Amino acid sequence: MVMFLFLVVALAVVVAAVTLAVVGGGEKAPLPDAPPERLQDSLPPDRPVGRADVERLRFPLAARGYRMADVDDALGRLGAELAERDARIADLESALAGARAAAAQASMDKRTRRDEEDERP
Repeated sequence: MVMFLFLVVALAVVVAAVTLAVVGGGEKAPLPDAPPERLQDSLPPDRPVGRADVERLRFPLAARGYRMADVDDALGRLGAELAERDARIADLESALAGARAAAAQASMDKRTRRDEEDERP
């Protein structure tokens, strides 16, 4: 019976010591809070985003997956750049269509003038 009481007291002392060590008792201060992970490889602010930038993009994990702010920032930036590129493509296609129409009109005018010159005696 004495041995059993000794083991119970020893176990209680060990549990108390481990608890104090984990909680931060003693001379050491408690552990500081870990800073939240932030997006390390953000998209470049000084140039357009390229395919390699998107492939390198990795989001830090949070409690429920990814940090919503980081994902929203990246998607907003990518959406803005895609809209800008779409507008630029539309402008270039419009300019190309106008140039083709002008070239076709010039060709028609030249052909019409030639036909008129050929018909004159």
